[in-house]
Amino acid sequence: MRRFSIAVLFFPLLLTAQKNIRLSSPNGKIIFSFFVKNKAAFYSVDFNNRPIINTSSLTLDFDNGLFGNYIKMNEPIFREADEDYELVVGKAKKVHDHFKELIIPLQDISSLKEIDLVVRIFNDGLAFRYEIPQQENWNSFTLLNENTTFKLAGDPTVHALMFGNYTSSHEGVYQTVPFSRIKEDTLLDLPTTFEYPENIFLAITEAELVDYAGMYLSRKGDELISKLSPWPNQKAIKVKARLPHKSPWRVFLISDRIGALIESNMITDLNEPCKIADLSWLKPGKTTFPWWNGNVTPDTLNAPGNNFVTNQYYIDFCSRDNIQYHSVVEYGLHQWYVDDGVSFQPGPHADVTTPVPGLDMNEICNYARTKGVGIRVWVHFYALYPKLDTAFAIFEKWGLKGMMVDFMDRDDQQMVNMQNEILQKAAAHHLHIQFHGAYKPTGLSRTYPNEFTREGTLNYEADKWTNEGLSPDHDINMPFTRMLAGSTDYHLGGFRAVPPSKFRAQYTRPLMLGTRCHMLAMYVVLENYLQMVCDYPAAYEGEPGFEFIKEVPTTWDETRVLDETKAFQLITIARRKNNDWYVGTITDHSSRLLNIPLGFLGDGKYTAEIYSDATDVNENPNHLIKQTKTVTKKDVITIQVAAGGGEVMRIMKE
Repeated sequence: MRRFSIAVLFFPLLLTAQKNIRLSSPNGKIIFSFFVKNKAAFYSVDFNNRPIINTSSLTLDFDNGLFGNYIKMNEPIFREADEDYELVVGKAKKVHDHFKELIIPLQDISSLKEIDLVVRIFNDGLAFRYEIPQQENWNSFTLLNENTTFKLAGDPTVHALMFGNYTSSHEGVYQTVPFSRIKEDTLLDLPTTFEYPENIFLAITEAELVDYAGMYLSRKGDELISKLSPWPNQKAIKVKARLPHKSPWRVFLISDRIGALIESNMITDLNEPCKIADLSWLKPGKTTFPWWNGNVTPDTLNAPGNNFVTNQYYIDFCSRDNIQYHSVVEYGLHQWYVDDGVSFQPGPHADVTTPVPGLDMNEICNYARTKGVGIRVWVHFYALYPKLDTAFAIFEKWGLKGMMVDFMDRDDQQMVNMQNEILQKAAAHHLHIQFHGAYKPTGLSRTYPNEFTREGTLNYEADKWTNEGLSPDHDINMPFTRMLAGSTDYHLGGFRAVPPSKFRAQYTRPLMLGTRCHMLAMYVVLENYLQMVCDYPAAYEGEPGFEFIKEVPTTWDETRVLDETKAFQLITIARRKNNDWYVGTITDHSSRLLNIPLGFLGDGKYTAEIYSDATDVNENPNHLIKQTKTVTKKDVITIQVAAGGGEVMRIMKE
């Protein structure tokens, strides 16, 4: 369902030489200003009467010249609109957005080339993009650099993932530094979050990344400048396209509540409506991923391996415990399909359409269907893409429901287009997609909701090989940085937490840092439409807290941030599905006393199942306390959260 109403207003432009055009958010708190001075284009952004982005230049560097330093501005167009739509997968089901839009036509004085700067402003931020219309004597372009600059006011604290080059799985440890101390030419991955004095927060990212290169930020002097991922095997060319063409939206999430950045639906607002006509086949949910636990099976299982009996064991587990999908990945470090490569890198004869001997995918899918479980697979991108059409047709014939596509490690224009092609063709074959070793989401889950999730962050798979382990201090960064872009893929569900002094890397049955309640809370705190349940069945069944994993949804009707007062140290998020609420808190290395008001509940009585850290979690981090209470919206729940701990609640309407 989509309802769209528009009011268009035209304002005459009297002084094209230098006219400051202002566009305010509907609530008046955010101001975007644009002007042309000395034939060059500039913009700035204010929030609550305070500069956030000082005067910053906008130019585009094409192979046949620079656009933006010798321009004139033609008559701008203003409009105001309301839009209502529904998300198939998201943090909210029904979305209402109210925005103002400004189209600024710019023309190069000498070449007469035209580019429109399109600006949209909401109460929780703004975005702009470059639109190049069809025009005489210009039908295609080669972009060398998009010189969008961001001259930050003051010296805000930066929370960012930083890289030295463009080839990356987008995994790493987030750094927190003053802007002035960022090394020049370092690439800041998106989203990047900026913390200003007086509790003002800005996050910069991009939306609707289609037929374009992924963007990074890099400090140059006292400003940031956009850096686009270049085409492979060269450095100059960033984007090649025919006209008309649009850049992605350059997104600014802005608020004096960092929780508003998490609650915002602006990134999906900026994407096209759903293009999949029939969605009856699309079912978000939870999935096994036995690779993480080391493909653990009972000693009594006959001949475990890449075969039916091993997958049957996990399928039966899913059927018993309300897990919607089982993932067929590998066994004994060999993927499920024929491949003569090494260490998961495809060899010259890799064939994703041919299972290894002894593995019958039809048999597995047929059995899973009788148990109400869907089957999905892991595939290496470079083994899948050369056979994309053939593979998808065969996967659909077998009865597969989706897949993880792994090891892209690029976000240049070519890779962006290949991933979007995968999404579109997968939808035609009723397949969902989980992108791993991939860049951040940009809201395409609205247009193609079969994009269930993306990784783009260091997560618990590292516990298999990193002796330091992934700590709760790393986890607490996710809601305030990477998750602002959308669904955040993590290898959740490890049920063997140990104190830091006892942690060591284990490839099979990996250990965890943080408490079990911290792990349970990650299922609520993280936005992810395909949450993993990565451990083996015997690690879960009969264990305290597993009943919460069995019931927690993966898509939501409503999301609220309840506690954001200690950003990057603690967060409490409440998410609603139908009439039930799920509340999750995670903290860093500090213990805290929580007071959680339940004012978000509706009228009437509710039953609250509350999971909290036990008093001995410093020695036994898997211990928890479960309580059941009758509550109303007037109640406040008080909980002691341990260092590296958490809490979760399932609150059901009576």
